[in-house]
Amino acid sequence: MTAENSATPDTAVAVSSDIDAGDAHGGGRGIGNGTVLAALGVTAFSLTFPATAWGLEGFGPWSLVSVRSALAALIAGTALFALRVPLPARRHRMGLAVVAAGVVLGFPMLTTLALQTSSTSHAAVVVGLLPLTTAAFSALRTGSRPSRAFWLAALGGAGIVIAFTLQQSGGALSKADLYLFGALLVCAAGYTEGGRLAREMPGWHVIGWALVLCLPLTLPAAAVTLAVEPVQLTAHSIVGLLWVAIGSQFLGLVVWYRGMARIGVAKASQLQLAQPLLTLLWSVLLLGEHLSPAAPLAAVGVLISIAVTQRART
Repeated sequence: MTAENSATPDTAVAVSSDIDAGDAHGGGRGIGNGTVLAALGVTAFSLTFPATAWGLEGFGPWSLVSVRSALAALIAGTALFALRVPLPARRHRMGLAVVAAGVVLGFPMLTTLALQTSSTSHAAVVVGLLPLTTAAFSALRTGSRPSRAFWLAALGGAGIVIAFTLQQSGGALSKADLYLFGALLVCAAGYTEGGRLAREMPGWHVIGWALVLCLPLTLPAAAVTLAVEPVQLTAHSIVGLLWVAIGSQFLGLVVWYRGMARIGVAKASQLQLAQPLLTLLWSVLLLGEHLSPAAPLAAVGVLISIAVTQRART
């Protein structure tokens, strides 16, 4: 959740134009490749909640989050050191701090706390609001102006997700839902800033340096939490930990940020409307959860929303 050898020069970021994003990486071909990369990131992210549920079988919530982040940071740091990647420029450091706070620390912690009491399928549909949240953050941060058709389709997809969520929870929001809504806000901020930075530096540098930036916190936290919280290693817990650390926290974000750099933050974020549908599938196949009859209807509505937003000009 691609690697390049050099960053592009410092230029003004214009996420408001998908054409600009495509031209910066080879025209229409770049846009097509960007969609594929973003879709690969979404696929990696869709496995995060089932993998987290597996990880919680053997780890406490705090140790799972700190270990996953520290492990991902060690992998990223090794790659950055081996390839002799220079330290990020001063102008990029504040943005990297936002990515670190939102994507490396905030989102994993809040969603892990939510999954202690919430099913992965329920969490998946709540986090389905992430595309709209990210598009809103993008408009505020970068000055992008998506078209009216884009916003109507995005709002329609979000409305479907909200209706599905309330129907599943009996019309009331739980403590887990509050954790999930908080996760939406911090993750959207991290995605937006990461997408902006990925226009100026390779996408894997963005997440790599954000992970390394957190290492002075996550490594000691991992040592403390592993000593405090009970650990019962199982095949599920080990696979879950490895996936959230390597697949979700690093590789998925590498292709995701690269994809956003090519097609724009707003359009890439709408591909994430497919993420809850994929997570629902994994929750059935991997966790044996049962879906409600409303799931197929929500799936059709969300897919229509994706099609409209991908065609709408920004």
